[in-house]
Amino acid sequence: MHNGSCLCGAVQIAVSVALPQPNACHCTACRKQTGHYGASVDLPRSAVRVSGEDHVKWYQSSDKVRRGFCDICGSTLFWDPVHHDWTAIAMGVFDGPTDTSLSLHIFVAEKGDYYAIADGLPQNER
Repeated sequence: MHNGSCLCGAVQIAVSVALPQPNACHCTACRKQTGHYGASVDLPRSAVRVSGEDHVKWYQSSDKVRRGFCDICGSTLFWDPVHHDWTAIAMGVFDGPTDTSLSLHIFVAEKGDYYAIADGLPQNER
């Protein structure tokens, strides 16, 4: 079980499965939403329990994706592809050890010019 929350604690998340390896997304939308780049892990919706759901607000960033955040503290929580049975949870949400590590970087063609990716992980242009 992995637990986590937003910054203020109004939204609590419990995950009932081991976390797979997350990715780091450098697309413009993720950078604008998070303030840097987004790191998230894809999980089946059936493995995720959310308390304080009334504080989760959704921004429909495209026809296929919505982004969830806490309406009190603004913490980035979810990247949710609405036509799939999984959701992505921001890695910063989790408390304590996650027992996982980044697998790759995506959308590096859109990364900011103020940082370098030097960890040796695979980098996908899109």
